[in-house]
Amino acid sequence: MYLFITTLFRIFAQDMLAMNTLNDMVSFLQMRGDRKRVAVVCANDASTRYAVEKGCEMGFIEPVYIDGEDKDECARRAVALCKSGKADILMKGLINTDNLLRAILNKENGILRPGRVLTHIAVAEIPKYEKLLFFTDAAVIPVPTKEQRRQQVEYIAYACHALGIEEPRISLIHCAEKVSEKTFPYTKDYLDIIAEAQTGRFGRCIIDGPLDLKTSLDAVSLREKGIHSIIDGQADALIFPDIVAGNVFYKTLTLFAYAKTAGVLQGTTCPCVVSSRADSPESKYYSLALAAI
Repeated sequence: MYLFITTLFRIFAQDMLAMNTLNDMVSFLQMRGDRKRVAVVCANDASTRYAVEKGCEMGFIEPVYIDGEDKDECARRAVALCKSGKADILMKGLINTDNLLRAILNKENGILRPGRVLTHIAVAEIPKYEKLLFFTDAAVIPVPTKEQRRQQVEYIAYACHALGIEEPRISLIHCAEKVSEKTFPYTKDYLDIIAEAQTGRFGRCIIDGPLDLKTSLDAVSLREKGIHSIIDGQADALIFPDIVAGNVFYKTLTLFAYAKTAGVLQGTTCPCVVSSRADSPESKYYSLALAAI
């Protein structure tokens, strides 16, 4: 199914240029011309209202507000709309993430796809990087298992393709460029993921690792360290070893690098915007755009 969907997207968007800014997502959605229905849970905060109202103004969403005193009931109602096909996107407002996740992950009435894992994908527009940068997971999976990491690779490759990156360069992140099976056993699995990528398991993409952050994103650093990598310091996406590394990277980008970000949950039957209360109104707006794509 994954390969079928990405093939269809490439046929539809074969002439589309890769999106290099978050505003490019909005331009693409306006060109496409349809509105996605968004089930918004407890839109009682200013930043959620800003994001939704701006998405409406720009013409790519149509909100369905679910409010009430019982927030668990609001979450269940919103998830039910998504499950029944009456909403295309789920968005968190002023409700604890745990409350919303309980409804999303409910075995009988939730929207997690069978056999899939729930994970978080973020995309950042960084002033000193020439293109958008995807990364996972900064919010959901503490320490990915081998199968969870493979699904993370699938999801992030799909997201890159959806934003016009025909052959995304995906870097498997570590603190060094050497496999250390005893101390960091996940690095041994990186080699297996690379081998599987070469068979086409993850669709059209380039995967390499272990690489550190600088050698993934800076060709000069890569060459100065005498390392050869097919990614060549131009990664489109980063797979972090655990949630701690991903979360620190995410917050460092927004706090010190003045990056703009967007994020969605993947693994569900529809995209879910589950932004933190600390995320900016702009980030929530761009997250809606990413979900709509």
